[in-house]
Amino acid sequence: MILPVYLYGHPVIRKVAEPIDATYPDLQKLIADMYDTMYESEGIGLAAPQIGRSIKLVVIDVDPLADVYPELAGVKMTLINPTIEVLEDGKKCSSEEGCLSVPGIHESVTRIEKIRLHWYDENFVEHDEVIEGYLARVVQHEYDHLLGKVFIDHISPIRKQLIKAKVTNIIKGRVNCGYRVKASGTK
Repeated sequence: MILPVYLYGHPVIRKVAEPIDATYPDLQKLIADMYDTMYESEGIGLAAPQIGRSIKLVVIDVDPLADVYPELAGVKMTLINPTIEVLEDGKKCSSEEGCLSVPGIHESVTRIEKIRLHWYDENFVEHDEVIEGYLARVVQHEYDHLLGKVFIDHISPIRKQLIKAKVTNIIKGRVNCGYRVKASGTK
């Protein structure tokens, strides 16, 4: 089922997400719905707060970027209760980011290129891997949602000022997206 994507300005976007366990109600259906919603919205990642659930759950499918980043071919991940560790040798890199919850805005964001990711998959199998490159960027972007953050929190004050009118329109629900959305004033 395609779910609405909650827009920046809705309180759930700023809420810190809670961990879940295997007893979370209808978890497999929720994961499937999140993938369906992400694909319908033409995204490569979606965190549960973006569909109105303040839980530590993320879906990622970066295979569509394999033409540009061949190492991403076939990479699809479900992250439950993820944690990130910044590695000492992690260099920083800036690249443009966008977000389904902040439609129409793309800004350059600096992130660590190499991280250690610990998570449980959809079957609650534990994983611990060092990831790097663009996948590390996508994971950090989605992980931020679990902390109540969005990518525009990482841009300079001057850039924030320059996009203020666009952000205000998003908060008020004045956006035209190719997918269902839920603005801050709606339940």
